[in-house]
Amino acid sequence: MSTSPADSAPTDDERDVSGPSFADLGIDDRILRAIADVGYESPSPIQAATIPPLLDGADVVGLAQTGTGKTAAFAIPILMGIEMQGKAPKALVLAPTRELAIQVAEAFGRYSVHMPGLHVLPIYGGQNYAVQLSGLKRGAQVVVGTPGRVIDHLERGTLDLSQLQYLVLDEADEMLKMGFQDDVERILADTPDEKQVALFSATMPPAIRKISKQYLKNPIEITVKAKTATNTNISQRWVLVSYQRKLDALTRILEVESFEAMIIFVRTKQATEELAEKLRARGYSAAAINGDIAQAQRERTIGQLKSGVLDILVATDVAARGLDVERISHVVNYDIPHDTESYVHRIGRTGRAGRTGEALLFVAPRERRLLDAIERATRQQVTEMQLPSVEDVNAQRVMKFHDAITENLNSANLPLFRKLIEEYEREHNIPLVDIAAALAVGGHDGDNFFMEPEPEPAERPRRDRERAPRSFDERGPREHREPSRHRQTGAELVTYRISVGKRHKVAPGAIVGAIANEGGLRRSDFGHISIRPDHSLVELPADLSKETLNALSRTRISGQLIDLQLDQGPPGMRPMSRAPRREGKRPDNRRKPRF
Repeated sequence: MSTSPADSAPTDDERDVSGPSFADLGIDDRILRAIADVGYESPSPIQAATIPPLLDGADVVGLAQTGTGKTAAFAIPILMGIEMQGKAPKALVLAPTRELAIQVAEAFGRYSVHMPGLHVLPIYGGQNYAVQLSGLKRGAQVVVGTPGRVIDHLERGTLDLSQLQYLVLDEADEMLKMGFQDDVERILADTPDEKQVALFSATMPPAIRKISKQYLKNPIEITVKAKTATNTNISQRWVLVSYQRKLDALTRILEVESFEAMIIFVRTKQATEELAEKLRARGYSAAAINGDIAQAQRERTIGQLKSGVLDILVATDVAARGLDVERISHVVNYDIPHDTESYVHRIGRTGRAGRTGEALLFVAPRERRLLDAIERATRQQVTEMQLPSVEDVNAQRVMKFHDAITENLNSANLPLFRKLIEEYEREHNIPLVDIAAALAVGGHDGDNFFMEPEPEPAERPRRDRERAPRSFDERGPREHREPSRHRQTGAELVTYRISVGKRHKVAPGAIVGAIANEGGLRRSDFGHISIRPDHSLVELPADLSKETLNALSRTRISGQLIDLQLDQGPPGMRPMSRAPRREGKRPDNRRKPRF
């Protein structure tokens, strides 16, 4: 089964006519309500093609890029068929990274909001074991995890897959690139024979084809590409901003950016009302539209936007359907959309009738994957922008103040007020400049006229860190030379030895992926990586926490326990004080986790 990409993205009205609705797919009312709450209007191509066969009980191989809406494509059928009884998981989703595992778990939570009693648990490296053990003990019908941490729980006996109904491999090609093939096959082997399997991948390399033939039963193969054409008249920019600072970031942009009319997209109906109210409190003419607003009020609000009475519209995807207002110069994605097609439809609200438009995208640190997906799917680069500084905002406020004076000097009422001020000057003997300043005070809040810089965060007290053991490499004792520093961040690095090397056919990407995923590290935390015949040397931050070290000590790459240890250099240069090893066995110096 296959669908072909269109030459260009359809308009919202075309999408309504040409494609099925979620109700047409046979989805029950509880999930339909949740979908409406999220703001999804109609199924994306991968959802329309995948949900029916999954509901029929077939195994599915879906070839689709990240950002095409595939999470809902497998989450909705699972939620419709899952058994709620018992504490053992009924569905397991494997994801290559902790970020994706968290996103998938959050999506399951959104779609099951009207299903009381259903619990979703993410399990991934870098998170405290106690949280995961507690969640597994309480019971979770849906578990979303990274392969290494799932293997860890299976070996501990804390994860019971005997009652599994559904298994999903999300971004399977990415998992294999990161060296998780043996882990994935081990997990598949531990699951019941009678289960439904869905495999999603951007590509179909031989290894994925092998897994599909071995572990899926007569799978239906679905290939869907997102419709990603965007208007070349639209300039696209993004800014990295945490959730807590979004309103401040939006306020700065509104003050500095010159716009005619703007539509701001958020995910929920409640968010439209809350954000519109906050903008009105800051002096902007803003209104909200969402699915709960009556048609007459919606038409009145859009009419105000067209006429210039209203400048800012805060909307959900559903409410903005078919919206065509030429004076919209800016679209702001206050909440990043979860699929690339929604992004294309959103920014298509500007740049109409040959005009130019601006599209701004707010990206939280955990949402960088979605930004990457948008750029890959649209094949266009979204330019990073810096938030306007306090100085930029204040300079703009002064300019607007001057512009207001200049405009009022041309007013027909100027002679009347000049006469009144001259009379006041003669009567009270007050300089004209003071009178002008007093009038300005009446029209402006002097205490808040200039934006104040945010206070510097209080300096955290330095903790005395335990000194790391002496470490040697081929250049001599580390304590006798300058410590290694990260070339970009300047952070101090130390060298660790892991028990996988060339004979295990590992690549640097697999090492970085596994260690970053299980240890909660960023790609930028890594220094030099040297792959030797039977081991590898990896430079990591010197101040890794005990919890991170515990997690990394149990990490596997290509099925091999990496046995992370500080590198002690060549054998001839190791400190003599170390306890002798037993023949053929490496001492287990790993700390046991506390629960």
